[in-house]
Amino acid sequence: MPDPSAERDAVEAESAFSHPAVAPDATAAYGEHPDQVVDFFAPRDGRDRAPLVVVLHGGAWRAPYDRQHISPFADFLARRGFAVASVEYRRGGELPRQRGTEPVAGRWPETFDDVAAAMDLLPGLAREALPGADTRRIVVTGHSAGGHLALWAAARHVLTPDSPWHLPAAPALRGVVALAPIADFTAAEELGVCGGATAQLLGGKEHFDERRPYADPAALLPTGIATVLVQGRTDIVVPRAVAESYTEAAAKAGEPVWLTLLVDVGHFPLIDPAADACAVVAEEIEQLAY
Repeated sequence: MPDPSAERDAVEAESAFSHPAVAPDATAAYGEHPDQVVDFFAPRDGRDRAPLVVVLHGGAWRAPYDRQHISPFADFLARRGFAVASVEYRRGGELPRQRGTEPVAGRWPETFDDVAAAMDLLPGLAREALPGADTRRIVVTGHSAGGHLALWAAARHVLTPDSPWHLPAAPALRGVVALAPIADFTAAEELGVCGGATAQLLGGKEHFDERRPYADPAALLPTGIATVLVQGRTDIVVPRAVAESYTEAAAKAGEPVWLTLLVDVGHFPLIDPAADACAVVAEEIEQLAY
């Protein structure tokens, strides 16, 4: 018999990916690699001093999935009155792979190098590309693997000083809204999320224990930054157990993290402008931004 969960996920994915890519208003480079760029979307209502939402796309940190698929979501936020910066970064997939297998997930350390560099340079880039953006009110959001990167970007000050990505103080963020994030690497590996993508991101299972403390949001708590997770109850791509494991780790660390569970919602409606879940995401961002 057909799996109703898989059928539902396929329908939701088809809807989310049915929207044509939206061209940005400006693009700026934060490095020399072709993937080291940020797309900027101006608030469609012409609002001055609009909060800046940083968007980090998902796709299991794999090369075939770039920022184009999330551009309709970025445009949706711009139509809600936000200034938006959609960050591209280097992903896996350049290594040879067997026929029928997924590309390698992520590049260590380049994926993290890029997100750190983009976040550090973003206020200056935004002031040039979107003069009306209020870089004192920044909210970071991301979907799936991008949700992981959003949580990680907000936790760099928790990294030990020996890390090249360590920040001496917390980044100036209003908060993080992580959407179905791969937020706990141990839980994700136990559940086989995205075909073992977390271990691949860290360079292979042989490096998992060594590198996880530098990359796993569940190991980088508390952050002291307002954090909201939005998760579909029926998500079979990144199951709710991953988000729940992260919130439990946060509670043990003494940090309140809000988990919004959406009924009858899977993985992709969170970034689908045609879905009610996407409006919920925008409201969560708005609460932190203002």
